[in-house]
Amino acid sequence: MILNLNIQGKGLPVLCLHGHPGSAACMSVFTQHLSSRFQTLAPDLRGYGNSPASEDFTMVEHLHDLEMLLERYEIDRCLIVGWSLGGILAMELALKFPERVQGLVLIATAARPWGDHPPIAWTDYVYTGLASILNRLYPGWVWNIDTFGKRSLYRYLLQQHTPTAYQHLADEGMMAFLQTSGVADRALRQALSTRYNRLADLPQIQCPVLVLAGEADRHITAQSSLETAQALPHCEWHIYPNAAHLLPWEIPTQLLADIDRWIDQHGFAEITDQATNNL
Repeated sequence: MILNLNIQGKGLPVLCLHGHPGSAACMSVFTQHLSSRFQTLAPDLRGYGNSPASEDFTMVEHLHDLEMLLERYEIDRCLIVGWSLGGILAMELALKFPERVQGLVLIATAARPWGDHPPIAWTDYVYTGLASILNRLYPGWVWNIDTFGKRSLYRYLLQQHTPTAYQHLADEGMMAFLQTSGVADRALRQALSTRYNRLADLPQIQCPVLVLAGEADRHITAQSSLETAQALPHCEWHIYPNAAHLLPWEIPTQLLADIDRWIDQHGFAEITDQATNNL
């Protein structure tokens, strides 16, 4: 399947993979920043955003789609930034194409993901709907955040209920939710039902890896992210206090600074410079 794709910048390709529900637009916090030094490629995965899917599929087909993308754009080496589901796909690509994947940035994800999300009540859906509609109309409205947002399901996705985080929910999150298809939802549920676990294979990933997690993540716990980090041979990890699953929208400045430092530490910007000089 040919995926809808957002490309920005020039240099070493950085493949930016969103989570569930999600879209390429949800990765803008990364693409807008990294495209000043690299070429960022942010696809809508199959069944998400503007990459529609009408028939049921399995998670393996996401990998086939991404392999086609790499072939179409003749990408023989790249970095991958993956958030949640996107991080799982990033690890799968690194296992399948070790010669292509130069480094991984894994955010709120795990090779054996588990959560500790509490049961959801009907009032959670009511407050989430009200908070989302009002936030779409009046992004970052503090009254809405305090009245409905902190009582909604957002309380499990965020620790810092800031206007900035709610602006991202209004600009990117709500449309991503609405554009996530039922077949994409079923594909993910089917994969989770098999108790996905790639921990034993992680020592095969020899490239540098950066793992970032929110301490209060209820969807993919920080403990499961740490377990993944400890199984990777060349991994640096950070667990951020007072942050949850949507930490790129809660603490973007801190995350981007840590990613920049890791990129510079491993000389990925120099790969871009060498490629430019060889043109």
